[in-house]
Amino acid sequence: MLTPTKTTIAFSDGIEHELTVEPGQSVLDAALAAQAPVLFQCGTGSCGSCLAHLDEGEAEHRAGSSSSLLPSEREQGYRLLCLTEARGACKFSVGYDSAAGAGRPIEGKCFVNAVERIATDVVRLELELAEGCWMDFRPGQFIQVKVPGTDAVRSYSMATTVADLPKIELLIRILPGGVMSDWLVNRAAVDDVVEVSGPYGQFFLKDKVRAPHVMIAGGTGLAPMLAMIDALRVAPGRKPKVLLSFGCQTPDGLFSLEPIELRQHWMPTLDARISVDRGEPADGIRVGNPVAAITAEDGLTTDSVAYLCGPPAMIEAARKHLEHLGLAPENIFAEQFVASN
Repeated sequence: MLTPTKTTIAFSDGIEHELTVEPGQSVLDAALAAQAPVLFQCGTGSCGSCLAHLDEGEAEHRAGSSSSLLPSEREQGYRLLCLTEARGACKFSVGYDSAAGAGRPIEGKCFVNAVERIATDVVRLELELAEGCWMDFRPGQFIQVKVPGTDAVRSYSMATTVADLPKIELLIRILPGGVMSDWLVNRAAVDDVVEVSGPYGQFFLKDKVRAPHVMIAGGTGLAPMLAMIDALRVAPGRKPKVLLSFGCQTPDGLFSLEPIELRQHWMPTLDARISVDRGEPADGIRVGNPVAAITAEDGLTTDSVAYLCGPPAMIEAARKHLEHLGLAPENIFAEQFVASN
């Protein structure tokens, strides 16, 4: 006869929550029933918000389930709690403090302030929260936006911080046939109203880390990096060394170069490297991928912290490369950008 199991979830601030997981119940459902402050969003394994590390015991994803978890992450012991069933007593740890999940996402409305094409396939969408709506979030998190006139919902990382509210800036890739892309290109206008919800995700800046920071961004994966850099710049105390490596496929796909340059002026500890996969070399632009722009000469150490955002193949390559350079796997945080169907 199947019996309930005891499972513990440990947060980075030392707080632990003990759960009773019923047979056939996911660890996430048990955590929510116990009001444990875990972060989650989709509940289907797609978004990666409920990522946790299996420290003790045995637990596996449900048979036949598909997820956004990378093979290297699974080998290192990571699981998505929404798909995970415990096989006996287990202990999981999450990479955030117990306060991060204490507040739940909100739903609200925004007005469109600006729709600007900033590259061949990228649009900058500036939103402003309607009066009476407010959202507390950490730099790096994302929101969901309902495409006006449809039931489609899309997720985008914010390129701005709480200090910029009520303004929210998103960097959105234009995709042929995309529902959001069609609205942005053909119908979106200033003062349009859009419905949003959030914040979501556990990909956000870790507080009070003074070790060197590495940020590798592919395409619109630059958005959360800009928010993190802005948060580091205004934080009190000594600024850590920050290495930003940003890449696009071709020179005409590059964007936000002036904002990056401004941040280098504002924050002398920031070193930005810009790459294109193919094209003619230009001043300040290297040909190659953004992962290879990080080398052993950068002097990264085990306690350096890395943030990766972009397509899955880039994330996988960056993880392996950074671990080869000496970074501890637990200090590498990632957010995959996957095109919606």
